[in-house]
Amino acid sequence: MNVFIKYICLALPLFLVINNSVFAHTGEGVTGGLVSGFLHPLLGLDHVSAMVAVGILGAFLGRPALWVLPVVFPLVMAFGGVLGIMGVPIPFIETGIAASSIVLGLLIVFALKMPLWIAAVLVAAFAIFHGHAHGTELPSSVVPLAYSIGFIVSTGLLHLGGIAIGELIRWPIGKIIARAMGGVIALAGVGFLTGLL
Repeated sequence: MNVFIKYICLALPLFLVINNSVFAHTGEGVTGGLVSGFLHPLLGLDHVSAMVAVGILGAFLGRPALWVLPVVFPLVMAFGGVLGIMGVPIPFIETGIAASSIVLGLLIVFALKMPLWIAAVLVAAFAIFHGHAHGTELPSSVVPLAYSIGFIVSTGLLHLGGIAIGELIRWPIGKIIARAMGGVIALAGVGFLTGLL
């Protein structure tokens, strides 16, 4: 617990210093291929919170959700990205992205159990919004395949981070930590929705 608090205290100033434009879906700063794709999800708090939430939720639901949800998300996100690249309009993209953090965070807070297919459909629906936003912002100067590979790899790593947090539920204090992380994720989603983050 003390180590966890220590890392949060170290990371908080970093988030306060980072420019808010990093968290918006503007396409700014996307200049290359693989490295840009890899870094983009790691620098967007909206993406980080949703990806970590998917991992934690999978851990809360147990096997096979532990691995199914983190596989469903990037696959469907890639499809959403293609829709964005093609210019297929999807309304309320930013609202859907914010809702992903709110809903997934609350599912973790309340440790709600649900059938795997419902969790997979929910995660897939949110993946469409995330993928579309990033597909739309992909500039023509970027090598799309390399960017996409980097993006999906870092997304997978964020899922693994969420799974690691979710695995803490094996211990009583771990359940509290994981559920508290769900609360932080849900509050971040409210911040995205209201424009405070």
